[in-house]
Amino acid sequence: MATASGMSWLSGHRSSVTRWVTLTALIVVLGAGSIITLNLRSSAADLALGAALDAYNSPVAQPGAPVTPGVYATAAERAKAANEQFVAIASKYGWLSQGVKAHYFAGITYEQMGQTTQAETELKAAAGSWNRNLANLAKLALAALYEQNSRGTEAIEIYTGLISKPSETVPATSAQLQLADLYATQGKMDQARKLWAAVKDADKDGAAGAIAAQALNAKQ
Repeated sequence: MATASGMSWLSGHRSSVTRWVTLTALIVVLGAGSIITLNLRSSAADLALGAALDAYNSPVAQPGAPVTPGVYATAAERAKAANEQFVAIASKYGWLSQGVKAHYFAGITYEQMGQTTQAETELKAAAGSWNRNLANLAKLALAALYEQNSRGTEAIEIYTGLISKPSETVPATSAQLQLADLYATQGKMDQARKLWAAVKDADKDGAAGAIAAQALNAKQ
């Protein structure tokens, strides 16, 4: 009965069913096309980011040594070459994960070039990523940039946020050590010692704990 009833309904609504089937097929085709396009763009972004990272990691010639293909004369020249590629990738693929990574490296290379305003803009873009591992790396670099430019209050705010919301790339102990060092440079030794002690207790057998213990001994 159910089958007969269904066939009867289909016969009475043939035009509607045909339109529905056609629309469904169109949606499937468009969806498949979008996935293919996304995969192609993602592959292109991977290649571009890989090339930019190769440039970023290229060797720098030793003083007095001849410059050969694939070797940059200076670190500044290397940073500039890589930066141009990272900026282009971030502009073209900013909505993909590769584009967000490019924002991060564009910020790092801008900083190496001494262009702090551009570095801040790019690092902020990466810091807004949904990927906490990448976002926290960008925030850590941004805080360091603020420290170097006498913006300690903003750096403290970032480090505090990283401590409360750590990630695999930036554990709480790493942010605590950075914040302790900043407090020490500001002469706030009580706050610095408190953080070093906390890291020492939290990471008794790790590298962070050893650094904290050494800092405590040095500042006694």
